[in-house]
Amino acid sequence: MNRADENEVLTMYRAVRAVEDAPAPWWLRALDRGRLRSRAEGHAVEDAVTELLSSRPGWVFVPWVDLGEVGYWEFVPSESGVYGPATPTTVQFTDRHKGFVDLVPAHRGPGHAQAIDFTVADLRAQIEDIELIA
Repeated sequence: MNRADENEVLTMYRAVRAVEDAPAPWWLRALDRGRLRSRAEGHAVEDAVTELLSSRPGWVFVPWVDLGEVGYWEFVPSESGVYGPATPTTVQFTDRHKGFVDLVPAHRGPGHAQAIDFTVADLRAQIEDIELIA
């Protein structure tokens, strides 16, 4: 999927998706929707986030996620809420919007926190504030 001919990958994805829901990484869904021009553009988003977060203390990449998906990043210090454990601040990749990055704030209790639409530039500009919230 990451090295095969891009047009063949996209054609195969579309053929499978026409019959059933096909698991796929965010960048393939974005490519299919016309939100990315190429697989390399999607990989560049992943690389930029990885470069930023891997160099900062407290950020951990979680490689296991839904079938077909790439992993996500958690800010481990945000797991400790004032009143007990919390779901940590998370950075995820998405095809929902053209920024391709979702920031999910740390939260506790039932339900899921709402993702905030981000870009790599937003993440870079706000990373220190995001880490302070933890």
